[in-house]
Order: sequence, then structure tokens, then C-alpha cells
Amino acid sequence: MNLPNKLTVLRIVLTPFFLAAMLIDFPYHYLVAAFIFIAASFTDMLDGKIARKMNLITTFGKLCDPLADKMLTTAALLSFMQLGICNIWIVMIILTREFLVTSFRLVAAAQGVVIPAGIWGKLKTVSQMVFSIIIILAIHLFEYFSLDFSILSIASNVMLCITVVLTIISGVKYIVDGVKVVDISI
Repeated sequence: MNLPNKLTVLRIVLTPFFLAAMLIDFPYHYLVAAFIFIAASFTDMLDGKIARKMNLITTFGKLCDPLADKMLTTAALLSFMQLGICNIWIVMIILTREFLVTSFRLVAAAQGVVIPAGIWGKLKTVSQMVFSIIIILAIHLFEYFSLDFSILSIASNVMLCITVVLTIISGVKYIVDGVKVVDISI
């Protein structure tokens, strides 16, 4: 297994530790969660750069890198929902897009076609990761200073609505581009 793929697997492994740090109460657990999330997000940037620079792009990487991203960002959304700072409709729209695109990827793979993530999908993922980091750090500050989480809930939902817009655009673009190279007849 090459280095970029090891970094992808590391992101998958870090995800449950991130979720545990978000949900299990211990001193500074939100900071620990932020550190894990930042480290996992960094592996996403790093694995792609290394794979392209060293010509280590593999089918495993093309398929599992987006899966690892989805696992990490979904864990963040679920923890935000658990804390009451993320609207369920945001999660539903994002997960619906992820299931549709993943299903489409599986159909493509069954036909021997690998459709890598496009720029809109990458923007969606970056926005989810950046906004998640901001939200996690804000959670820590709001808890530390005993501030009202309702303000954080509004800010969190606004940031995540930006991600929803990118999610919809990227999902539509992925499917529209994909039907050009994949047979979807029933």
C-alpha cells in the first residue's frame, strides 16, 4: 500500500476517535476533537498532493479517499446534531447527496469506470472541513466561557447551509457528468 493510500486509511481510523472525543465528556475534549479533526483533514490534503506529485494515483485512492472524507465529515455533522447545533435537514440533504453519488460511483465501477471527484466536490469537502473546524473550536469556547449555545446554533447552521449549496451543486454536476460515461439504462 502506497503512502497516499495509507493516509486515506489513517483518516478512516481517526474518524471514530474524533467522534468519541466530541461526545465523551472529559477535560478539553472539544480541543482534542479539533486536533484529531484537523489532523485527519490534513491527511486529505496531503494524500492527494503526494499521489499527484509522485504519480501514485490508484483506483483504491480514487474510491476510498472520498469515502474517508464522507466518514469524517458525517461524524462531525452527527456530533453537531447531537449537540443541537445542526439542523437535521442539513444532514439529510448532505447524506442524500453522498448516498446518490456513492451509488453512482458503484455503478460506474461495476462498468469499469472510475469517476474521480471534481472541483465542486472538492470545494464541498473543503467547506465542510473548514466550517467543522471553526464550529468545533467555537463549541470549545462557548463551553469554556459558559455562553449560550443558541447563538452558536445559528452560526453553525448558516455555515453548514453554505456547504449544502455546494453539496447540491457538486452532486448535480457529478451525476450530469457521469451519465456521459456510464450506462444507467435499466
